[in-house]
Order: sequence, then C-alpha cells, then structure tokens
Amino acid sequence: MRARLDLGGPGGHHGLVLATACALLVTAATDGGAPLRVTFAGDVTLGFHVEEWADTLVAKGTPKDQALTWGFERVAPLTRAADLFVVNLECPFTDKGEKLQKNFNFRARPELLAGLLAGGVDVVSLANNHLMDYGPEGLFDTLTVLDTGRIARFGAGRTRADARAPALVEVQGVKLAFLGYFFLGDRNIEPREVIATATTPGVAGHFSDAAALEAMLVADVRAARKRADHVIPFFHWGREGRGQPEPYQVALAHAAIDAGASAVIGSHPHVLQGIELYRGKPVVYSLGNFVFGGNWNPTDKRTALVHLLLTKAGLAGVEVTPARSDDYPDRPCQPFLAEGAQADDVLDHLARLSAAFPATLPQLRARALPDAGVAREPPAP
Repeated sequence: MRARLDLGGPGGHHGLVLATACALLVTAATDGGAPLRVTFAGDVTLGFHVEEWADTLVAKGTPKDQALTWGFERVAPLTRAADLFVVNLECPFTDKGEKLQKNFNFRARPELLAGLLAGGVDVVSLANNHLMDYGPEGLFDTLTVLDTGRIARFGAGRTRADARAPALVEVQGVKLAFLGYFFLGDRNIEPREVIATATTPGVAGHFSDAAALEAMLVADVRAARKRADHVIPFFHWGREGRGQPEPYQVALAHAAIDAGASAVIGSHPHVLQGIELYRGKPVVYSLGNFVFGGNWNPTDKRTALVHLLLTKAGLAGVEVTPARSDDYPDRPCQPFLAEGAQADDVLDHLARLSAAFPATLPQLRARALPDAGVAREPPAP
C-alpha cells in the first residue's frame, strides 16, 4: 500500500502481479495517470480452524512466524501488489471477552494479525455477524489490535455513530471512503447486541428494517462523498449458500450507487454471487470465502478477487481474478489463484450467476451467451 490513512500511518506493500485469467471492463473515465488498483476479497476468519492449523504446524516444527501467516501464503504476491487490499474480517482479535449466546462463535488470538500483515491487507470491514462474538471487550480488543497493526477499519465501533463513520484512505492523491453494514432482512437469527446503538458498541446496520437501513446508507454515502473521490460500501448480507441475491440486496446496492457510491461489495453467503453493472458501476454481491477458518472443507471452493481500477476522475476498469478457497486436506484454509480449467470454472460460474442482471461485465456476459462459444457445462464445485 502506498497510502495515507485516517489513522495516520504509511504503508509499504509491494509484490509481483501474477498473470491469471480475468474478466475486464474498461470505461472512459481516466485523468491521464495510472489508475489505482483496489483489490477486494471475501470472508476472512482467522480463528477456529486457521488458529488450530497454525498450532498444528508449530507442533510439527514449522516456525511460528510462518504458521501464523499460512493462510495468505499463496496469494500474497498478488494481494501485496495492490495499492489497497480490502477484506471482510469475520472474527474479533481477542483472547478475552464474554461469549455471546448464538449458534457459532469465532475469535482469533491477536498474534494472528500477522496473517493480515503478511497478506498486505490495508483495510478491513468489521460489519458482520461475528465481530461481536465475544462481546464489547472482544470488539475493543480488535480495534486496538488493528490500530496497532496500522490497518484501517470500518463498520463497527463504540457507538452507532462510530460504527457508521467511514474509513478514509488517500492513495496517490485519490481519496477513498469505505462504509460497512450488516443486514440479513427478515432472516436475522443473530442476537440484537450485535448491532451498535446510540449508546452501545457493535456493528453498523439494522436488525430487520430495510427502509431504515437504506435511509442510513444514503445519508452516509452522501456525507462521505463530500470528503472523498470514491465511496465504496461493503455489505454483509444475503442468504448463506445461495448464489442469487435477495431483493433487498439489489435495492440497497442500487440506493448506494444512486446516492453517489462508485461500487458496492458484498459478503456473508460463503459462496459467490453475481456481478451487476448498475448505472455503469459494479455491484459485487458476494465474494465468497477467502482465508476462512469456519469450515475445514467447504463444499463450494470457488472464490474470486475483484480489482477496481480507480482514478480521481472515476472508474477506469474492473478485473476479476478467479481463485479457490483451499486445497483440503493438504492445504486447508489457504486460498490460491485458479489456473486453467479451475479458472474457467470460476469465471463460467460467475457468468451464469450474473446472466440475469440487465448488465454485467462484458466478458462475463460473453461467457454466458451460448453463441459466444465459451459457455461450459457446470463442473462440480
């Protein structure tokens, strides 16, 4: 990262960009300079199995520094080369706190921050259903750990106002604002304590009222747009295991772009969802799993990294790098870039998921058209 963050720290991630299959949209917006490359990936859970695997590696003689950074090992050359790398951090960094009563609870020891740093992560969304798994103390520990690591964060805080505040990042004179929201519509089984209030800590979002969340979103995007060249909301939404977005996801994404957002990114379903172009702006409904310790062996391992190419003037392009979430049992919880047939598998799957949208990335649209000569039968996930 070559950036100036609102928390004041310089970065320094460098690496080699790997050649891999990608879908590319090129638009006319450019100010004459090289565009920024802002890379996004999906759910990152460094607790549970990631933590367990790191301990197993150390017990077998792997140096601890290498074990803690295992998850990002094979993708780091690509992710460290980005001007900014942004993920959804779906666990608190804490070894304290009171366990919230819910179905699954995740947390990672603070030392596993080393994985984010090794992977070149610059910015994290905290607006998800696991950040509060160990209560306010877990949240406060997470804020401290991230600030110590000089990783910008958004989507959670000590109050609702704090959680709604954008992460402001400046890279080569281009100002970006990131906003985060958690919302599951009428299928929210999480405790209400997850959501921040005017006086209590938690994540930004709403428990069940889409209209209330949309009003919050529009106000936040408009306010952030006055301070940044690009505003990018990152949602935690949708139904787990479902490749198509819920109607409220589409409505919120469109409202964000109508209010001035340059793009919308999503996570939570643990599988890919399609990519829509709305008013020429990309909506990535779900990026699936990335370094995900919540499941040793996910059924659907298809995932992707999305790269926004941004100038001060606007969107210069969108790229999609196909990947797989793991290679269980030999290399669990460790994503890698897909090549050959595996890359085609991911891109064809994304094309099928995106085919119902009025507009998508041109190369995805071409893959979905039978007369384009590139559509393939769905392989096993």
